[in-house]
Amino acid sequence: MRRDIFQAIADPTRRAILSLLALQAMTPNAIAEHFDSSRQAVSKHIQILTECEVVKHQQTGREIYYHFNPEKMKEIDIWLDRFRKLWDDRFDQLDDLLKDL
Repeated sequence: MRRDIFQAIADPTRRAILSLLALQAMTPNAIAEHFDSSRQAVSKHIQILTECEVVKHQQTGREIYYHFNPEKMKEIDIWLDRFRKLWDDRFDQLDDLLKDL
């Protein structure tokens, strides 16, 4: 099954992992320390994020560091842009209506 960016952000734990990795690269153990769930559960979330290509890994010696891939987030921005335009149009209509009142 091919995963996409929307599957990556669908889960609150994965969103929290992305927030951590947006600040700095981290090892799986360092990531897991921020959560009450098992390391195995966190590893599964990291695997999904990697499959979605929103997280990349780099091996440095014996350690694996996970990095946030901001380029992949552009897909979300492009998808949201359609709605952003719709919302802006509706707010403009509301502004016009309020001015008339």
